Amino acid sequence: MDHAMTCRVAPPDRALELVLARVRMRARLRTEWLRNLWRTATTAPSEGAITHAEIDLSLEDLDNPNDEAQWLHSNGLDDAWTELAAIEGELAGLAGARLTRLCSTFGLSTIDTDIVHACIACELDPTLTRVYAYLQDHAARCYVTGTLVARLFGHGRSIRLDADSPLVRWKLVETYDTPPSEPVAYRIDPAVFDWATGSDALPTALGDIGSRIQHMDGVDRLDGWPVAETAKDLARWLGDQTSVAVRTQVVGPCGSGRRTFAALVAGQCARALLTVDATHVDEAQWPAVELTAKRQALLEGSALAVLAPASFRMRPSPATTPPVALQFILTDSERALPPVADTVDYAVALPPPSVDNRRELWQRHAPWTGTWSTSEFDALVHQHRALPGDIARIALRGETSPVETGGLLRAAARDALGELAQRLECPFRRDDLVVAARVSTTLDDLLFEAHDRVAFWEQPQARRLFPQGRGLLALFSGPPGTGKTMTAQVIAATLGMDLFRVDLAAVVSKWVGETSRNLDRVLRRAADLDVVLMFDEADALFGKRTDVKQANDRFANTDTGFLLQAIESYRGVALLSTNRKGDIDTAFIRRLRYVLDFPVPGESERLRLWQTLVAQLAGPDHAERLDIDLQHLASGVEVSGAQIKLAVLTAVFASRRSCEAMAPEHLLGGLQRELAKEGRPVNVRLRERLVGSGR
Repeated sequence: MDHAMTCRVAPPDRALELVLARVRMRARLRTEWLRNLWRTATTAPSEGAITHAEIDLSLEDLDNPNDEAQWLHSNGLDDAWTELAAIEGELAGLAGARLTRLCSTFGLSTIDTDIVHACIACELDPTLTRVYAYLQDHAARCYVTGTLVARLFGHGRSIRLDADSPLVRWKLVETYDTPPSEPVAYRIDPAVFDWATGSDALPTALGDIGSRIQHMDGVDRLDGWPVAETAKDLARWLGDQTSVAVRTQVVGPCGSGRRTFAALVAGQCARALLTVDATHVDEAQWPAVELTAKRQALLEGSALAVLAPASFRMRPSPATTPPVALQFILTDSERALPPVADTVDYAVALPPPSVDNRRELWQRHAPWTGTWSTSEFDALVHQHRALPGDIARIALRGETSPVETGGLLRAAARDALGELAQRLECPFRRDDLVVAARVSTTLDDLLFEAHDRVAFWEQPQARRLFPQGRGLLALFSGPPGTGKTMTAQVIAATLGMDLFRVDLAAVVSKWVGETSRNLDRVLRRAADLDVVLMFDEADALFGKRTDVKQANDRFANTDTGFLLQAIESYRGVALLSTNRKGDIDTAFIRRLRYVLDFPVPGESERLRLWQTLVAQLAGPDHAERLDIDLQHLASGVEVSGAQIKLAVLTAVFASRRSCEAMAPEHLLGGLQRELAKEGRPVNVRLRERLVGSGR
């Protein structure tokens, strides 16, 4: 009731003036009839007590629609009827008015239209609420009711909206609480009233999540976007001779330009675009938000785009609300949508921007990159598959250095893999890695391909010949501590990417099919990111298939088969490490681009490790002073790189505790501790060489 009593300032509009005049004229005619009844009654109606005259009016049915119509047409009210006819005739002829569009868009019947007019009139002129109370012979009924509308506009004694009415289906009018004995009260939805009176503001329900795109001049339209092709396909169903709606899924990662693409297609279909971001909408509230968005799109004659991430479950729309003629679902992965009657589904996958696209986008949005060296700019363009949204977002920060720009791009992807993978720090450089010569040569080949692969796979002939297997997959095998993880860290650091280690505890499941689903989630999310994936203990995921002796064997083989296909289809950089290469399915190994076997370091590698680690942890002078001892350590015992690293660390703390310079005894103690973990003693001759001679 407070809503009805609130005065709103509406811009001048001929249709609104005519609606107000129409309701006033109808109210005047109704008033003439009621006053005639009350004049002829023995007692006038009164507040409080129920009079004999009121009872007689009701029991004798003196206020019936037929008698009212006859009396109004035979008692000198011709001028009023003539004026009313002129008002209603002019109102019916205003084809471009918003009120007329409202009625035609939602297919309002005559009764529906009269309810809307009665509700809008009292919003435009709140003094009419007193008139409504007077016409209903009840001071508290200063609102629109079914009885009021029926008697004002000649629809019998009373009307009541049912569920099939467009006013109910589209919530164009609202009802609000009245006492149990009182009739239902109607009022126009505030957002509908605002639009009908000339406002272009979005409804409150869409204020934080809705936006309009109308003019697409100067936008980042990427080469390869199928705008014209998509619009041509959609036009088959959007012609004037069909009532079929089209729901188009636009598939691409966040920032890939899905909204821009949808707006371009809508523009070619002669429509503006209303977008709604469902990312932060509670699923229980979505039906109401969706209805408001669809209603607004229909009012504006726009296409509707809904940003719906994969985690958002699209519930079926109520069957009573027809779809918008052209609707887009912007999502990061194609999925099955709940069916909607009279709706055709269509899907478009946005291709990622090419190297040339990215080069142009960086130059346009971040012109200061032109001051970088050619190698720095080429590294940014080739190694970071930045999307248009990423580039625009970083450009807003202002001028950044090449290192800072790369860090910002990596930071944006760090939360995307969630609990399924953990990021590893990559502090090592290529020179820090001490491995066998054949491993080092193969690693150089791998790094070159990792740098060059982005441009190579953009060649049409290469993509045609390799529809699968475009990813860079490598297997690192060897005993623990031989440098597999460190090599992965060096690769990621050299490529300027983050390294994520897949958590097997979160991926592998005892439940049938759950492991496959978890790995699929990891690969789908990582496919759109500039990251290096590392699968530690790969034999646990990609083990050999076994003979089927029981039901569990069949399910395990199905999981393995799916994992092999999924990893083969992955187009990023994935590194797998294992201590048990023999347990990995040979069919999987054949799919890999690189297989690197990391042996236990030989004497020359061990010496480099001892010298490098002592120099870096204790200082170059200590390494030089202990050079002979380090040679004895390298030749005297076979240990892994990790064991040498920990032995030197132990020696450093031992020397610091004793406040002495690092001595052979400290190194021997560190080595002895590492060998004890395997139950191996220190060679007696080695001990004598280090400390037995008194050095």
